[in-house]
Amino acid sequence: MGEEPRSEPGEGREPAPGAAPRGAAADTRLRDHFLGWQCRLRQIAVRRHGGRPQPGMRPRVLRADGSEIAPAVTVVLVEVEPEATTATFRHIVRRTHDPARRYKDALGLLASAHFQSPRGFADRVTAVFPMDSPLAAALVAERACVLEYAQFSQSYRIPCTISALAVEDPLYQATYWHNAMFNAAMPGVVRILAFTPDWREATAYPPV
Repeated sequence: MGEEPRSEPGEGREPAPGAAPRGAAADTRLRDHFLGWQCRLRQIAVRRHGGRPQPGMRPRVLRADGSEIAPAVTVVLVEVEPEATTATFRHIVRRTHDPARRYKDALGLLASAHFQSPRGFADRVTAVFPMDSPLAAALVAERACVLEYAQFSQSYRIPCTISALAVEDPLYQATYWHNAMFNAAMPGVVRILAFTPDWREATAYPPV
């Protein structure tokens, strides 16, 4: 899992061609392929790039008609059962006021075994916005979008529904404390949106 994808780096955003209807097994294969790809990108980010989000972690956000809502939004990959890891994130943030120490500890945690098992992650990605973010308000009003990911000659177009998370939601808590490890200026209250994929309509290029 620690190896970089074999294809040559390329950040083109060529949309995936339309696909014929698939069965449940094919949808699951596409989901699992995407999660494995995301985990590899995040391993690369924390082990080689100081945690800086890679292009494939910042999908373009489109309407169903192809018009652009946002050129890029950084998304967080959250575990299916995130509570234990959230507690560790929170501990890292609260045990020191030194941003550099937090950052170093966060990288150490995420670079070890955190992204080793793609099956442990939910396919519902999240993103953090300021409370007064016009983009967040626009996304909630849209209620749906297409997330277009691309890196290392691999791309995905994934239709999603959009929802705002309550503060007590485990996904909210996991996302908040994940970002707080890296952002010393993280406000006490933020807006966190969740993007739930529709794998029946999703496509990958090259196909998987």
